[in-house]
Amino acid sequence: MVLRPATLDDVDALHAVLTAPEVARWWPNETRATVERYVTGAPEHTFVVEHDGATIGIIQYWEEDEADYRHAGIDIALHPRAQDVGLGTDSVRAMARYLLHDRAHHRVTIDPAADNARAIRCYEKVGFRPVGVMREYERGADGSFHDGLLMDLLARDLSD
Repeated sequence: MVLRPATLDDVDALHAVLTAPEVARWWPNETRATVERYVTGAPEHTFVVEHDGATIGIIQYWEEDEADYRHAGIDIALHPRAQDVGLGTDSVRAMARYLLHDRAHHRVTIDPAADNARAIRCYEKVGFRPVGVMREYERGADGSFHDGLLMDLLARDLSD
């Protein structure tokens, strides 16, 4: 598994990941233009997740640099063919390690849908802990709002 900065050459492959039905459930309405913004814009920093030379996912981070609130957040999506084999856990752990050690954050957050059990299990394996439920946090593909689970990871909680 390799994480590398995304480029415009990755837009089609990342769009294919985000529009796979099993992923689009959690990442609705992702267009090619949206993916281009992820790759070229801020505040997100977008990376490609590769395995055996193939693009299997997208992972992003953002940073809050206000000194009193300094922390980072992560988002990730893997193509269904790359799920349930530990690649998500490895990707999240690698990004969290980078943010905590190299970028000197003391805390990292992630906010899966509250009913996304697969994602929550993945994040717990890395050391993330539930903080609370954010009611009607995010609009889903069906147009209704659903709850999100705020999770965080302190540097001392990172599992190896």
